[in-house]
Amino acid sequence: MNEHSNFETDAVRAQQERTLYREHSVPLYLTSSFVFEDAEQARALFADEVSGNIYTRFSNPNTNELINKLCLLEGTEDGIATASGMAAMYISMASLLKSGDHVLASRSVFGSTHQILTVIFPKFGISHTYADIADARESWEQKIQPNTRMIFVETPSNPALDIIDLEWLGALARKKGIILNVDNCFATPYLQNPSKWGAHLVTHSATKFIDGQGRVIGGAVLGTKELIKEVRFFARHTGPSMSPFNAWILSKSLETLAVRMDRHCENALGLAKHLEAHPDVLLVKYPFLPSHPQHALAKKQMKRGGGVVTFEIKGGIDKGRTFLNSLKMISHSANLGDTRTIATHPASTTHSKLSDAERLAVGITPGLIRISVGLEDIEDILQDVDQAIAGSR
Repeated sequence: MNEHSNFETDAVRAQQERTLYREHSVPLYLTSSFVFEDAEQARALFADEVSGNIYTRFSNPNTNELINKLCLLEGTEDGIATASGMAAMYISMASLLKSGDHVLASRSVFGSTHQILTVIFPKFGISHTYADIADARESWEQKIQPNTRMIFVETPSNPALDIIDLEWLGALARKKGIILNVDNCFATPYLQNPSKWGAHLVTHSATKFIDGQGRVIGGAVLGTKELIKEVRFFARHTGPSMSPFNAWILSKSLETLAVRMDRHCENALGLAKHLEAHPDVLLVKYPFLPSHPQHALAKKQMKRGGGVVTFEIKGGIDKGRTFLNSLKMISHSANLGDTRTIATHPASTTHSKLSDAERLAVGITPGLIRISVGLEDIEDILQDVDQAIAGSR
């Protein structure tokens, strides 16, 4: 791998060594298994005495390249690629928790993560407590129990765009001897590096901005060698492996992550400012707007504000639905992080499994709209948003 210090150069140039065919772009390794040079090598590989590929469920040159690149960009020691973002979220916790353990989590988490904590883990005797962003720091510390094994947070959160102070949280985790696990999906390694602030694990849904074009599904768990060793053992024997094809796509996508995120952020800030000044808009939330409650914190730990904006039109859910139905260019989808701008209604889609009270507790009002701002010309985005708002009057 390269030893550059610049993100853009590392993202473009870090790749697997060339084969004897002297290819410029890394080839696809569409194979289920790998042959051994001799019986001794086979024994040594299975005994973990030497490194190498055995079976694509364990590792593959394409997934190896993706993880090596992500570790370089995130500043972590090791990692593992998974079949989806939720596979990454699940194994980053399940591999390290046992019956009787407790998780302290930020209340504002993705809907499926909420289901893991509230429905799936209780079946295995793993409990959790939620803490709110607005809670005093003393309250977070008081919620740590003797059996608390992990702190899990999203920042920025989906979809409320809450920001958590990673430096403070890293210090708290060190003080208590607890694993800090940060979902860095919205920020990507380009905008934020949680390991810099003390995170032991960094999780990603690579389906979103890392792919960036709505093509493939994938995830990643990155972190310390010690913890990833346990995560890898769990994944090896439970099978949430990423396909080589998806890994190849995602590795190539990383080459353009910086330039894409710069445009996403530029367009998102432009849309946020436009909406904030719109007379028919009740509220707007975007980390790099001065009106965001954690604006100063966002500027401290993020390079830019990200590609997601949330807002609510005056009139609530009925007006929001009319807005979505009035869009002409912007896609109405549950995905995000695409080159194309996407509008989502979290209360009825991504976070529909939460109760009304649970949604309100994390800032998801009935009429909240999430916009994943794409790479189109900003004037076209604004025009479509304006005409859809006008149609909802």
